[in-house]
Amino acid sequence: MADEKAYGKFADDFMWGTATASYQIEGAWEKDGKGESVWDRHAHESGKIEDNSNADVACDSYHNYEQDVEMMKNLKVKHYRFSLSWSRLLPTADAGKPNQAGIDYYNKLINALVNAGIQPCVTLYHWDLPQCLQEKGGFLDDMIIDKFEEYANFCFEKFGDRVKMWITINEPHVNCIYGFAMGNHAPGIQDPCNGFYKVSRTMLLSHAKAWHKYDTRYRAQQKGQISISCNSDWCEAKDPSKEEDRKAAELYLEATLGWFAHPVYVDGDYPPVLKEAVAKKSEEYGMDKSRFPVMTEEEKTLIKGTHDFFGLNHYTTRLATPMTKEMEEHRLHPDLDAFIFPNMEWERAGSEWLYIAPWGLRKLLKHIATTYGNPTIIVTENGCSTKHPVGKEGDVANLEDEQRCNYISSYINEALKAVQQDGVKLQGYFLWSLMDNFEWAAGYTERFGLHYVDFNDAARPRKARKSCQIYREIIENNGFTKSRKKF
Repeated sequence: MADEKAYGKFADDFMWGTATASYQIEGAWEKDGKGESVWDRHAHESGKIEDNSNADVACDSYHNYEQDVEMMKNLKVKHYRFSLSWSRLLPTADAGKPNQAGIDYYNKLINALVNAGIQPCVTLYHWDLPQCLQEKGGFLDDMIIDKFEEYANFCFEKFGDRVKMWITINEPHVNCIYGFAMGNHAPGIQDPCNGFYKVSRTMLLSHAKAWHKYDTRYRAQQKGQISISCNSDWCEAKDPSKEEDRKAAELYLEATLGWFAHPVYVDGDYPPVLKEAVAKKSEEYGMDKSRFPVMTEEEKTLIKGTHDFFGLNHYTTRLATPMTKEMEEHRLHPDLDAFIFPNMEWERAGSEWLYIAPWGLRKLLKHIATTYGNPTIIVTENGCSTKHPVGKEGDVANLEDEQRCNYISSYINEALKAVQQDGVKLQGYFLWSLMDNFEWAAGYTERFGLHYVDFNDAARPRKARKSCQIYREIIENNGFTKSRKKF
């Protein structure tokens, strides 16, 4: 039964962590030589962010990093996933002209973590591309591939002696969808039929170049691991007895997870189901060839196998059925002939897209194990939000965050089932997020934090929520014991 609780422990070396991203927490957007990023530009444009806010200060972790480390020590996490700000380190995107203040900041953070017994796990790119590169085409131009490799090499050289886990690119699928198709994320481009696909190719090649750079130049000495983090909902047929529903669910999974996982973990190329779908729609639109990028054999060879683990970001679950004329207004993308939706009976978190279905994580982990060669998996993000609409008063602090407590316990318990009952090789779990932060287009209206942050106070004080206690207890038990009163 899905609601039966599992008891037991994860592996002794299981990685318990929490996660953040540079633009969402650092602030100091133009201090000490930092360059402008695409998100600085995007958030400063009127009407782009739900509450008309920006991350100029955010959590001010540029100045408050020591407090952040203390929060992690109290949580008992031994790993912290954060991202580097490319434009803070290389304001002109030139590795020959680094910003020493940026290097100093990350050295101080990394050293503070190491001294606290917390392993730094670093994401190279969490969507905040230097604006100067965007003005040259950004990920729509092949020049970005070599620039990304140059940036990655710089980071490995400066920080790799202490960083033993690297993520090249965070959620490339989300960056493609919201940054280049819908345009509600930076860089704000709305080109769902062409640019959307072009950037998937340059992102994959950028990732691959960075992976090979680490593998050939740094791995032997630094002895770390490096991969990409893919995001995915779990998705299954609205009616499992109907083949068309099962195919709709398969298409959604391939268009979300498979789009980037299949090239990296299978054969260096896009999933056949996805290529066929885009080719079919291109023909329907009267085009003489598919709009999907064609990988050369050399590019496939470069991409295939560029992983040391499977990085997974997961939050929610969806159901699928074929697209109908009545449902056209809910179409997610011009090429996706599937109606994707949640079961409205499921409990919803704050974000309008986040429906709580813990069993979906177990099913997704099993799917990854069976589809991609049973790789070692690290859940690099998983978390639960609250929502505080603009102009409406409410308990923003929400220190007794029962829904988040239940979410954390139930999702991690399903992960334990995947390990115990399905043979999934799960190596770690990073909870999103350490604290409330700037939640992209939602601004500060959505909060995912284990810690409340008062964004109306210049000092940005943090305060632990009840979920800190729940997560810490799971960490201290390295799983679930029957002596626990509740989970």
